[in-house]
Amino acid sequence: MEAYIFDAIRTVRGRGNAKGALAGVTPTELTTQLLKALQEKHGFNPAYIEDTILGCVTQTGDQGANIAKTAAQQSGYGDHLCGVSLNRFCGSGLEAINQAAAYILSGYSEMILAGGVESMSRVKMGSDGGAMFVDPSVVLPGYIVPQGISADLIASKYGFSRHDVDEFAFHSQMRATLAEKEKRFHSRIPVKDINGNIILNTDENIRPSTTLEGLNALAPSFAAMGEMAGFDAVVIDKYPEVEEIHHVHHAGNASAIVDGAAIALIGNKVTGEKMGMKPRAKIKSFAIYGTDPTIMLVGPAPATRKALTKAGMNFSDIDLYEVNEAFAAVVLRFMQDTGVSYDKVNVNGGAIALGHPLGATGCMLLGTALDELERQDKTTGLITLCIGGGMGIATIIERI
Repeated sequence: MEAYIFDAIRTVRGRGNAKGALAGVTPTELTTQLLKALQEKHGFNPAYIEDTILGCVTQTGDQGANIAKTAAQQSGYGDHLCGVSLNRFCGSGLEAINQAAAYILSGYSEMILAGGVESMSRVKMGSDGGAMFVDPSVVLPGYIVPQGISADLIASKYGFSRHDVDEFAFHSQMRATLAEKEKRFHSRIPVKDINGNIILNTDENIRPSTTLEGLNALAPSFAAMGEMAGFDAVVIDKYPEVEEIHHVHHAGNASAIVDGAAIALIGNKVTGEKMGMKPRAKIKSFAIYGTDPTIMLVGPAPATRKALTKAGMNFSDIDLYEVNEAFAAVVLRFMQDTGVSYDKVNVNGGAIALGHPLGATGCMLLGTALDELERQDKTTGLITLCIGGGMGIATIIERI
């Protein structure tokens, strides 16, 4: 038994604030538009699809009460379509795909919708609370610090300067600008209003006018937090070899807050044939890996190694990598740790330019990788994300 990807589509990304183009669109509507677009694109009988697995990090307000089932109910697919929402923080959208693949590989399911959604303009990050961030009995013994401090710790420990992270951010913007100009995101759909008029048909956060000088002028975002709130002392106590935390990250070299949704159709070949669909790719392997919660964001490299081992592959066997740009230092550390060349990583830019709708990003990256494999006529892609609390996740796909 194998798990196939029959398609993967996403919405455009809107800036995740009150002025963003998608602020008036609920996360249910974002997801429902995708489900309807997928069915209209292929004309399949939705009766074959059993479940919807949806990543969503901040499950409260508009995103509470099992948004996966809410979207399934609104999709028009039928009352039979089930839904479950999951939260593996930033890895949620990819975790949804991996769980769907596991169901298919086990033989207990035949066809599943998997992806994620996050409306960060409507449901603010962290508004659901959580002991990991506020309970001293959890935070103190775990040496848990905000993610921005962890990113600055990575830069300080592994030798990435302010120029290094700003230069990486500049290239992310330029790569995304070129990708937009050449219309490489062909599995992306516009978001429409109730009358069918297009609200947004491009990724709103890309900034073609970005310059290194402009990035260099931005003030560090986490310096005051690290020094005045004492987080620098916490991480130095845990990592005494790091004598000083260099605060190099800011809004321009970290992932942008945006709204968006993504969905993939995962199933077995026999059911796909019944639906009249041809697979675009198959899932070769997937893995998760736990890391120290203080430095937190270094999980992509070990998760990637684990996924490669499971697939019997080496780093050189992968044609293209999508490494989530939560912070510039995360991707720089991944490349430093693995030896993977930047010409294989995020070739169309990443979350610094395009944005990171938390629960959806993993599925979005998979779709981006698949689109680009097809464009370049290459075969294998690997998608990986760092995850809050100290985790990494990775998935390997192979084009059909």
